[in-house]
Amino acid sequence: MIRASGSIGANYREPNDALSKKDFNHRIKITRKEAKELSYWLELLKEANPEYREDISKLLTEAVELKKIFSSIADKCS
Repeated sequence: MIRASGSIGANYREPNDALSKKDFNHRIKITRKEAKELSYWLELLKEANPEYREDISKLLTEAVELKKIFSSIADKCS
């Protein structure tokens, strides 16, 4: 989970150095993929730890919002 969440930030910086529009779109899609992966891990964590369900739900909401943002960016670049 730490790898997926850290990867979102690292991969989000990559499009700034994209060599072309196609490269930019590819890198944004990788970032979106990492946000989807983080959502998956948070869902598992939420089910396994009912005592932290509320806190994890907040993080899950943010991960889903990030995925939507990256999806919107990718759609506009297509």
